[in-house]
Amino acid sequence: MAIRRRERTHTVYLHDLSVELTADWLRERRHRWPRSSNPHLLITTHTYRHPASPAISYCAMRAAFDQAGLLPRQVWADRILDETRHSVDPVHLVRLFGIHPAIAVKYVHAAHPDKALPRIR
Repeated sequence: MAIRRRERTHTVYLHDLSVELTADWLRERRHRWPRSSNPHLLITTHTYRHPASPAISYCAMRAAFDQAGLLPRQVWADRILDETRHSVDPVHLVRLFGIHPAIAVKYVHAAHPDKALPRIR
């Protein structure tokens, strides 16, 4: 799956279940909102609207996560950690998620403690 972030495009590899769920979601979205011109897979406070329209309420976004018993930050961190389990390359994480290199290294150490280098003092 290709994801645009600013002027760059990132390739995200999904397993079969994610591909199936994504396709189901896109069909459902087309069915519910056939005239929507929003090109984004997930609708967030930044992607749901035209720049001239008002921002979505934080409470409205949060309600969906509350119903699932999750925090948005947890979903984000779990996604990064899952990707890290498949790759020990912090540069890959920086490019894919746009995170700081030091944070990427922390994720690699968390997912692969056997490959962590000793701390330099």
